[in-house]
Amino acid sequence: MLDLDLRRLRLLREVSRLGSLTAAAAEMSFTTSAVSQQVTKLEREMGVALLERHPRGAVLTEAGRALLRYADDIDRIIEAARAEMDEFAGLRRGQLRVGTFPTVGASLMPEVVLAFRARHPEVAVTVVSARRAGLIDRLKRRDIELTLLWDYPWQRIKDEELATVTLMSDPTLLLLPREHELAHARAARVEDLRDQQWIVRDEHPVADVLRRLCQAAGFEPSVAFAANDYQETQGMVAAGIGIALAPQLALSALRPDVVAVPLESSPSRRILLAQLAGRHLSPSAQQATEVFRSIAGARRTTA
Repeated sequence: MLDLDLRRLRLLREVSRLGSLTAAAAEMSFTTSAVSQQVTKLEREMGVALLERHPRGAVLTEAGRALLRYADDIDRIIEAARAEMDEFAGLRRGQLRVGTFPTVGASLMPEVVLAFRARHPEVAVTVVSARRAGLIDRLKRRDIELTLLWDYPWQRIKDEELATVTLMSDPTLLLLPREHELAHARAARVEDLRDQQWIVRDEHPVADVLRRLCQAAGFEPSVAFAANDYQETQGMVAAGIGIALAPQLALSALRPDVVAVPLESSPSRRILLAQLAGRHLSPSAQQATEVFRSIAGARRTTA
């Protein structure tokens, strides 16, 4: 049975990151000779060469790169184990750590935090905002207990390590300048927007929504501007550069010169609350789950 020394794996990672044995030794307060000896012992344990040593540095061999991928997984498991042991020891008592993404971080999440703090003022609340993949990774590392996620019908989240509950549906709306001919319509049809110029979020899920809707209607959207966020999107719409799509929850601060109109046959995304499957939630997270359900339910009722 292999008796792997995790400290040697960390040394190997530092050599790879810094590009030399000397730099890694300085970073970790070792001598260069000591680092070299430890890497050599690791190579002996593995039975393969892990480093290519050069006069001006060192680089990982193919075997070394493969080993570091396993080392990253090992570190994540150890962090998760340490976090869970901290929970058993009561070190997280009175703390709630949750994840969110920008559009609900500016709309749904503030309501949840305010309601939770009103009920449990003694509990410290920490909110982490990231993209979906980052939130799922933090959940698996046990950096957070709960997180909000989203998905569309063609891209459902399917992860056996997660347990999710649908909080609400977030419809896609059409953003128009207030003077647009469709600004006062009860709903717009994609087929009637064939000749329009569009503002899109560059490399963002809403761009995929636009492409799918237009292709289903038999045309490709003509993009006039690629925006970085929804506030910039609204600014370009207000200026008459083009029209745009946005999830309803992204419009908590709608400009007075922009109108949001329902769009026929447009897809809605699900807003999900996720936790690790089989994980026993702390009392704080259990209470937070109830608050999420209550706030989302109230939004559904008033929508």
